[in-house]
Amino acid sequence: MKTRDRRKGVVLVLTGEGKGKSSSAFGMVFRAAGWGMRVCVIQFIKGQWQTGEQRAAQRFDNIEWHALGDGFTWDTKNPEQDIKTSRDIWALCQEKIRSGEFDLVVLDEINYCTGYQWISGQEIADFIRQEKPAWMHLILTGRNAAPEVIEVANTVTEMTLLKHAYQQGIKAEQGVEF
Repeated sequence: MKTRDRRKGVVLVLTGEGKGKSSSAFGMVFRAAGWGMRVCVIQFIKGQWQTGEQRAAQRFDNIEWHALGDGFTWDTKNPEQDIKTSRDIWALCQEKIRSGEFDLVVLDEINYCTGYQWISGQEIADFIRQEKPAWMHLILTGRNAAPEVIEVANTVTEMTLLKHAYQQGIKAEQGVEF
């Protein structure tokens, strides 16, 4: 594994309407963990929803996982609470990134928060430019990535929806969506 002083940390944004944003990020989580890197995953929306990837991560001693949030925000009954929760999670993200403890940090579904204007894209971009360690890899997922976040990223992938099982009446399936 490259030492931190020889590594160029990259910022990746996984966005778009298609499926696979978080799944792609979690693939990189397990890839990095396999190389012995310290990894931190912070989920903005999942809350206490149990997922296969979180269960798998528990088998690794070098992955720290935080499934936070109040659930699926498009069903919200209390937008003020969602804003507060998102701001609190963002504060945790900043703390974990500043700590220097992790080689890879995933901010899963953070782009939704910029889409809802709970955290500004400019605030996230400024933090990345000013405070992310140069050797740290950072992944931000979710639909509607802010232009400022896209600009600061090294790699941006937009997932395009061509067809989805949900459109055919098939609900989320264990092992595929969670």
